[in-house]
Amino acid sequence: MAITLPKLPFEKNALAPHISEKTIEFHHGKHHNAYVEKTNALIKGTDLEGQDLEAIIKKSSGDASKAALFNNAAQVWNHSFYWQCMRPGGGGKPSGAVAGLIDKAFGSYDKFIEQFKDAGVTQFGSGWAWLVIDEAGKLAVNSTANQDSPISVGQIPILGLDVWEHAYYLKYQNRRPEYIENWWNVVDWDSVNELYQSTR
Repeated sequence: MAITLPKLPFEKNALAPHISEKTIEFHHGKHHNAYVEKTNALIKGTDLEGQDLEAIIKKSSGDASKAALFNNAAQVWNHSFYWQCMRPGGGGKPSGAVAGLIDKAFGSYDKFIEQFKDAGVTQFGSGWAWLVIDEAGKLAVNSTANQDSPISVGQIPILGLDVWEHAYYLKYQNRRPEYIENWWNVVDWDSVNELYQSTR
């Protein structure tokens, strides 16, 4: 079964003014789609053809001969995850189980926001900021470079932020901190809670 470009869970203009319609058009329709097409081309005729995306990522991770495949497949997965973390009318403080876990892990919601924003702002070059369940089963914030993903190292992401320039440049130019600040207005905490509960 071929890897497919997932449909957005919202209309392309639904996250405006925080993320512009033009940004979504390019980010999803051009960048994300290109990773899908390259992944399919690279697995065609191999023993990975027909396997699911996570299996492809895990089997290509750390294999220099499959570096191009890993790079593209991981970006497909990361982007598919990113879209699920947002919704129109989102934002605000989390509720449910995740709210208490954030307070426990970071001391307060504000301290979590500060740590997460720092992970995104200080990620050198392209990459991602994540809220994950680590190997010990606790919430943690980390960042990954380029296409790298927490799933490659045994962590379970429940919130992910794309800090590649293509995620924000059309609206924010080089102002990554402003993009991150505004991104909190579209975070889907219901999705984060569902992702957390699915790991229990």
